[in-house]
Order: sequence, then structure tokens, then C-alpha cells
Amino acid sequence: MAETGAIPVVVLSRQQDPVEIINSTLRNAGHPVHCTWVRDLSSLGDALAQASPQLIFVCSSDSDETAAALDARQRFATQVPTLLVRDALTEEDLSEALTRGAQDVVTLNARPRLQSVVNRELHSARLDRALAGTLASARQYRDQMKAFMTGSADAIAHAQEGIVVDVNPAWVELFGHAEPSAFLGQPLMDFFQQRSHAALKGALVATAQGRWSSHSLQAVAVMPAGTELPVEIEFESFEFDGEPAVRMRVPTQKRDVDTLTRQLEEALQFDSTTGLLKRAVFLEQATAQAGHALKAGLRALVYLEPDNFSGLEADAGPLAAEGVVEALGQQLRAQLQPGDLAARISSRGFALLVERGNTRDLDAWVARLLQRVSEHDHGSAERSRSITCSAGATLLNAHGEQLAAALDSSVKAQRQAAAAGGNRLRRPEPSSGKPEMEAADQAWATRIRSALMANRFRLVHQPIASLVGDGQPMFDLVVRMLDEGGEEVLPSEFLAAAQRTDLLKNIDRWVVGAAMSFCSASGDARVFVRLSRDSMRDRTLGAWLAQQVKATGVNPKRVVFELHEEMAAANPKEVRALEALVKPLGFQVALENFGAGADPEAVLGQVEASYVKIDGALMQGLATDRALQEQVKTLVQAAKARNVTTIAERVEDANTMAVLWQLGVEYVQGYFVGNPEEVVIQGTR
Repeated sequence: MAETGAIPVVVLSRQQDPVEIINSTLRNAGHPVHCTWVRDLSSLGDALAQASPQLIFVCSSDSDETAAALDARQRFATQVPTLLVRDALTEEDLSEALTRGAQDVVTLNARPRLQSVVNRELHSARLDRALAGTLASARQYRDQMKAFMTGSADAIAHAQEGIVVDVNPAWVELFGHAEPSAFLGQPLMDFFQQRSHAALKGALVATAQGRWSSHSLQAVAVMPAGTELPVEIEFESFEFDGEPAVRMRVPTQKRDVDTLTRQLEEALQFDSTTGLLKRAVFLEQATAQAGHALKAGLRALVYLEPDNFSGLEADAGPLAAEGVVEALGQQLRAQLQPGDLAARISSRGFALLVERGNTRDLDAWVARLLQRVSEHDHGSAERSRSITCSAGATLLNAHGEQLAAALDSSVKAQRQAAAAGGNRLRRPEPSSGKPEMEAADQAWATRIRSALMANRFRLVHQPIASLVGDGQPMFDLVVRMLDEGGEEVLPSEFLAAAQRTDLLKNIDRWVVGAAMSFCSASGDARVFVRLSRDSMRDRTLGAWLAQQVKATGVNPKRVVFELHEEMAAANPKEVRALEALVKPLGFQVALENFGAGADPEAVLGQVEASYVKIDGALMQGLATDRALQEQVKTLVQAAKARNVTTIAERVEDANTMAVLWQLGVEYVQGYFVGNPEEVVIQGTR
């Protein structure tokens, strides 16, 4: 994208030498700049308003002056990229640039890097202006364009037993071939990336059996030239030449003016090189999201950087290093889950706001992301180059909090992870001394007892969906506490304190009693209820359960008690004692987080479980990870060998569900199956 005429640049500097160096360096890089020298901070606002710069340099080592200059930029030239010029480049300088809103920090001694950074920022700014201009034109000529905008046909193909038997011209064109003969008689999988195969096979099998609903599948097609094309595919059962087949459809969005305008508006929010959100957009959206209370799970701010980036830059040069960072951003975008926010917020660092089921899910997702990065070749055709990254992750308050402190914490944690050897995640735990924890626990104990006395607990549920047929309705039950103002308190906030203050057994009994009341009012539903170790050790539990069965008239087979796999592995005698209490009454037992421990098959041999819930952490990246798929397949086979029903926890997308289908899992639960933990009943004392 060529730039005509001189590029206006504003340089704030007390001395003239930096202005001359910047001017000559940028001209040598092919940028015909016109530098406006601003000697005094008080004149910066007027200069920004009059010069309409495309780039701003702030040459100052004084923190207060830098802050004031960036504040002036925010008021007079909000969208103009700004670079801080320092005598030397340090981690502190980079952190300051990140937090204060500058795009990067440069030195006048490292001129190749200065040129590379300027190239990047000017290129990004030009794309912004071009997109904004196109958007304005689209709005201006809305009526004229409507007459010319027409929709194109959907791309459609038919497959029988995995073989392509028919395609329409739109499919041929979309996949980059000249003739339909390139597809006919060929395995469908030949046209897709290896990591898409498991999900595609699962969706094909499920559709052929009439068990695939209107879910769209994300896949990556391989074009004739070797390039890749992300597509969203819809599946439906079909009959071709009198034989069962599967119809695959890639919808082509109608290119009317309203759609084009919306797409252009969205394009203004994303960085053209990585596909991630722009930093300002990310900070705005992430700040808003972080301020909202969570309904379930956890929220975390993750910061990620390549390890030893200075060495990479010295070895490969600034331009190649910049290419590696851009490729890293593109790879990161491919690993995001629905609802994740991500952006490149420094010259080499990325920030992500993610929500996951628990800390194990978060750690597993980040660990697999780092592994993918280390396995990927980030080099060029001339030279192979591998990198590793380190990440810091900070958990946010469930009731909402400011983003700045969490971002600072995550950046520091990433620095510590890199200093410890790199290629790892550091997630700092809240630090509190024993006296502070004891005081907090006692405060929670008072609140919990008050909530129990005032009946301020309630039961919520999440549906468990069958992959093999309609079957009996099943729900996973979770407890919520209401505070004095009627606001929900998540289990993650009070259960740990309840355990340390010996109140878990009381909560368990409330939950079990409410679960039986729910069963009495909900037809033939089966419910899953978690039991703590305190209840597992409670020898009076059997007599109490017998009384509850008699009082409610509920069939005990409709209640399944869940035990954590690692808890069962560590306490085999107590598990057997619990089974001796509940099984004669007709209750069933399930193992949750199956696959989380060192030897899940051994635990399965020790517990007479009717169900296993496969650990949700194993769902993080399952759709594209062959090794993970093999791990889950082994767990499924072990369960089936003992006639134990399998349920997958925390399934969040159609691709994962399709893979689970292919692996033989019988039930799934998670946000993809139903709205998270809808309220079903309020318990009675």
C-alpha cells in the first residue's frame, strides 16, 4: 500500500540530535518523512492538532514527562501510534510502554530495529485508514450498491462412507480446483488438514445415524497449492442415487451492503497481521467483561511472550523476528475457544482474557498452547526456526474487578516463568498468611451457617446429553449460596473455607436433600450429586439417607453420588465403606475427573462405579490433538470393559462433541449442551 507525499511525524525532544537521527533513519528506510520538532511539552498539543501526524516519538527518560506526553496524545491524536525513545531498552521500559499506552520502546542506536518498528506501525495505521475509508464509501453509496450486490450459491458436497460422490460448482471453486473430477471418488479427508479429521469423521458418523443436530463444524481445508482455508460446515442426512449419504454445506454469506458494512466495522477491530483484536479494542472489551460477575467457572488474564526474544532478534534480525511474532499471533488465534479475547499488546507480547471451568482446565489449555508453539516451525523456506514461549496467568475476582492489576500480575508472572527456564506457565496463587486465612475462614463459616439457617442455598443444574439415543434425562447438580443481599456466591468462593471449618458435611446434606426433592418434582430424571471427603467418612450418612428415601419416596437409583477420582485413589478403604452404606439402599456411584490421576484404570478397578465423568481438562484442545484423543480413547475402552457408562465433562464446542462421538463417549455435559447451571429448585429445610 503506497503512501504519497511526505509522512508527517512529530518528535518531542529537548535536543535536535534525536530529530535528525529519526529523520535520516526513516528516510533511509524509504519513508519520506517530514519531522515537526517540538522542544517543549506545553507545545505538544498544538503541534499534534496542526501537524496531523501519522507517527509520534517521545524522546524523554523522565517518567512524568512521558506520562504527560501520552496524555496529550490521548486528547489530540488518539489513534496515532506513539514510540518512546530511550537511551537503553530494558524490561521496565517495555512494561511502562505497555501500561501507559505507547506502541513500543526504541533506541536510536539500534537503527534496524527502529526501522522495523516504524514499518510495522505505519503499515498498521495505513490499513486502518484504508478500512475506514472503505467503510465510509460503503455507507455513502449504500443505495447504489444494493442493486449490484448478489448472493452466491452455497458450496455443497455429498459423501458416502467417507468418499465424495458429488459436488456442485461452488464447492469446486471454494476448494480451489478446476473440475469436479478432482473430488469424485476421493476420500473426503484428503481435502482437509489432519487435525480436522477426527471431528469430521465424528460428524459424518453421527449424521449418517441421524444423531447430528444443526451444529456447524469448524474445519481447515487444504488447497491445491498447500495453503489452508478455514471453513464452517453444516451436515445433514441425505439420499444420493437411492443410497444413504451425508450432505455437507458451506454457507456463502450474502454480500449485501448491510453485511459488508458490518464486516468492515468488524475488520476495524482486528489486527490485519494476526487476526487478533487490536490492543485498544481488546482493553475496552476485556475491561468490560472483567467487570461482570461470573455465573460459573473462573476468569483469567493470560500474558504470553516468546522466550529469549532478544537472542532471536540478534540472530535472525528485526524483520525476521517480527515475522515470527506475527506468525505466533496467527497460531494463537487458531487455539482460541468461543468467548476468548486476545490481542498483541506489546511488540512481542500477547494478552488473553479466558473463561474456563476450573484451574486445571486453564492450566491444561495453556500448557497445550505452549506445546503447540514449541512444535511449530516458525522459520522461512531458507531456514527452519523453532521457539518456545512462557506465560503468566492471573485469576480474576468472580464478582468483577479492574483489569490493570491482573495484567501487571500476569506480565510479572510471565517474566518469572521465562527466567526459570522458559516454555512454562506461572500462575501466582493469592498470598495470605495463616492468621489472615484463619480470620477469613471464620468469616466464611459465619456466613455459611447463617445461609444454612435462613435457607439461602439453592440448587442449579446442567443437562447431560446423550450421544447414543434419547435415554433417561440426566442433570449435574451444583449448589449456590445466596448472600444477605440475594446475590449468588459461587462454590469456588466458599467451599474451600467450608472444608477447613468442617462445614462441608452440612452443605452436602442440604444438597442431597434438595436433590431428592428435585427428583420428586421432575419425573424420571437422574441426578448427579458430589460428595465431599467429610461425607465419605460420615458413618451416620447411611441412616440419614434411609430416612430421606422414606420421607420423599424417591427411587434411590435416580441419585448418583460423585466422587473425585484422586480422592477415591487416596482413600480406597473409605470409598469401600461408603459403598457399603449407599449401595444397599439403591444409590449409584460415579467417578468424576476420570483421567486426572496417575492410574485411572486402577481406581476404576477399586470402585464399583456405574458412571465415569472424563476429566474436563482433557477436553482442552481435544478436537485437534491426536495424542489427547488417544488418551481419551484409552479411558473410554477401560470404562466399557467394565460396563461403565462414560460422560465427558465441560464440552464447549461442536468439534469436541464430534470427536467424542467418534471415540465412543456416550454422554456429554458442558456449556455447548445447555445453558450453564440453570436454576431448578430452591431447597427446603
